[in-house]
Amino acid sequence: METMEPEAYFDSLFEADPARERIAAAIRERGMPDISVAPGYGRLLTLLVAATGARDLLEIGALAGYSGICLARGLPPAEGKLTSLELNAEYAELASAQLAEEGYAGRSEMIVGPAAESLAMLEREGRRFDFIFIDADKENYPLYLEYAIRLARPRAVIAADNTLLRGRTLNPSKQGPAVQAMREFNRAIARDPRLAAAHLPSYDGLALAAVK
Repeated sequence: METMEPEAYFDSLFEADPARERIAAAIRERGMPDISVAPGYGRLLTLLVAATGARDLLEIGALAGYSGICLARGLPPAEGKLTSLELNAEYAELASAQLAEEGYAGRSEMIVGPAAESLAMLEREGRRFDFIFIDADKENYPLYLEYAIRLARPRAVIAADNTLLRGRTLNPSKQGPAVQAMREFNRAIARDPRLAAAHLPSYDGLALAAVK
């Protein structure tokens, strides 16, 4: 018998998440990319939102809604709101429907359009957030990080998925725009004096930072 991978072992200890299974089926039916946040990191997002007492959540990149559901699950029963940014209108519609299916229709908003434009709008409006999750187009991760810091309240948490890019970040022969942007982002998370940060190497990599 082959030894299980650590992620698969720990995932096997938890019961299957019906929302994740439903969303995975919807993704397959629509021919969408199957790139939802890993189940272990979904659970971590829920835990972090709950543990930090975050009330105003921002998600950059909604896809089909699973990460948004994980974030919203950490909110207190009667307080807080999730704001999701999504470029693709079809994805945004599906994500909104999935959030509604889980009972978060009244506690979530979806903003459709290029994330950089939506972030600039939120900054102009003076919006501030306690928890920000980045999981969108990789070439703009450094820009999204800068916006996240500016939109964050003191001690807010910033999380970002796919920091390993399926191993390409670690491969010196890979020099495409997305890889170079992710390397820049990973260095910035580690060295920006405005942040206290850590990198988690499981699944496809997750960056975590608290705004000082």
